[in-house]
Amino acid sequence: MLKYRKLMYLLPWLIVVIWMLLIFNLSAQAAQNSDKLSIGVTEKVVETVEKVTPETELNLDSLNHIVRKNAHFFIYLVLAIWVQIALGVNRIKGIKRLLLVIGICVLFAVSDEFHQLFVAGRGAQVKDVFIDSAGAIVGIVIYGIVNRFLSKKSVKPL
Repeated sequence: MLKYRKLMYLLPWLIVVIWMLLIFNLSAQAAQNSDKLSIGVTEKVVETVEKVTPETELNLDSLNHIVRKNAHFFIYLVLAIWVQIALGVNRIKGIKRLLLVIGICVLFAVSDEFHQLFVAGRGAQVKDVFIDSAGAIVGIVIYGIVNRFLSKKSVKPL
């Protein structure tokens, strides 16, 4: 029983670390490889939109920029949710939890942009830190909404 309890405290942090490693690895890709990945995703988006609304014409270059910035946003949205879960399991609550989530996510975003200074063809952009931070804030809000909904349904909140 004690091992199970320890695992329940550590598992969310393990997921946070794995997610951070994923972000780090994506940022460690040379610009050419990163662009190739995002263009592949963008092409799938265009393909899907054209199936749903065939009359729509999309510009691949401008849409690719949007896909790249949305990736920043959503990756940090997920990070913020997992950090909140990890802190909640460790019984850190209230404003302390909120400040820790924001602090961890923003500091990681800053460190990630700094890391990109050393990757071929990449650079640091303050704009990306703001996009990452906005994603984290939306993640915090989503987490709060889901927890309120679960507590009203008499399900144990996360």
